[in-house]
Amino acid sequence: MKIVARIFGLLAFALGFCAMSSSTALAADAMGDATYINPGDVKWGDVPPVLPKGAKIAVLAGDPFKPGAFVIRLKLPAGYKIPPHWHSQAENLTVISGAFYLGSGDTVDVAHAHLLKAGGFHYLPAVAHHSAYAKTATVLQIHGEGPFNITYINPADDPLKAKK
Repeated sequence: MKIVARIFGLLAFALGFCAMSSSTALAADAMGDATYINPGDVKWGDVPPVLPKGAKIAVLAGDPFKPGAFVIRLKLPAGYKIPPHWHSQAENLTVISGAFYLGSGDTVDVAHAHLLKAGGFHYLPAVAHHSAYAKTATVLQIHGEGPFNITYINPADDPLKAKK
């Protein structure tokens, strides 16, 4: 059952990316070529349904759902929270603007969350359990090796299950 849920979650995540604009898709396909994207040229779309609603996403290079390198950006509104979860691949995260809080473990522990300010960097090994939130509007850049996925520690936190 867990495997079916993960496959469904990955499929829904991928379908969310497919709904983004063709300009973003062109940038995502350009991983083998030189890519130049200025801030005003970044094409934002809604995050896939596997993430909490309210954030925006842009694919800058690669395809996060296939093996290989990728680069994405997330634009988070003030108060955005991602419940405890893990990824099957390592993650590299840079705060472009705003501030981002990361906590370790299976529960949200605000008292021990690590604050990353604009310019801050975080490396997270595969399968490390963590949670995250932004108190103010924040833009993140995430890069790594695909496929990118997310598995919630508590299945009730999974936005895909909340829709059922």
